[in-house]
Amino acid sequence: MVITEYYKTREDGVVLNRTYSDKGMMIERDGVRYEEAIDPAELNREYTETDEPIEGDPTEATETDYQNALRDMGVDV
Repeated sequence: MVITEYYKTREDGVVLNRTYSDKGMMIERDGVRYEEAIDPAELNREYTETDEPIEGDPTEATETDYQNALRDMGVDV
């Protein structure tokens, strides 16, 4: 799901929003893909979630992560 949330207010008073995928996927607007976007809130930009994972997304478990979890449970791998 695409999440848009308050990011910060710049010194000039412009409010910025951060938009990203909660599933670690690229987001897209007007044919351009982004890992995340920071935009002035007043622009109301809308993004869609793609099916392309962000490369190196830390939310994706690796084979090593699974093996370590199995070892923690006492499974010999």
